[in-house]
Amino acid sequence: MTWDWSAVSAFLPYFRDGLLVTLQALVLGSLISFGLGLVWALSARARARWVRWPVGVLTEFVRNTPLLVQLFFLFYVLPEWGLTFSALVTGVAGIGLHYSTYTMQVYRAGIEAVPAGQWEAATALSLPRRRTWTAVILPQAVRRVVPALGNYVIAMLKDTPLLMAITVLEMLGRARLFSQQNFRFTEPLTVIGVAFVVISYLASLLLRALERRLAH
Repeated sequence: MTWDWSAVSAFLPYFRDGLLVTLQALVLGSLISFGLGLVWALSARARARWVRWPVGVLTEFVRNTPLLVQLFFLFYVLPEWGLTFSALVTGVAGIGLHYSTYTMQVYRAGIEAVPAGQWEAATALSLPRRRTWTAVILPQAVRRVVPALGNYVIAMLKDTPLLMAITVLEMLGRARLFSQQNFRFTEPLTVIGVAFVVISYLASLLLRALERRLAH
């Protein structure tokens, strides 16, 4: 099999469309996982047992089942219950929900790493509970967990090809479509392999810059 640059050129429109979908899934999935993970982490520390227990059961179940199974459930089972969404929306929600159970643990570790003196100082100043969290605890916790959250962004990027299983044509899906139509596999798969490396590297650079900024 010889390398054919004309095949690369022909694949670029497919690649562009797939790249856009991959980045949409990555960005939106990351936002959902970060936001929902924080909700889980705070709910797990709630005083009411009726809040803590369901959150614990849900997050353990999601974290201990494969993402692919969850995507199939959301895409094929929920419509039977009257809940129908587009493939991309389902995929983004699935990735965000799945990884929120991991970012929850990251937030939990960051919160527990805040020195006890910070809690005591907030109490001594008679700060309301909400103010204690938003002004004292969470800003310090988030600064500590940015590197770990960044690792999950890279992990989410590498899991986006799973969306192809529910008909989302991200980069791998577009490469497969092009290969089936043109009987060329080496060029499209190589292009998306390089793209994953480049995107991962750029994401790591951005996260390092954010980490340095938050450290000051």
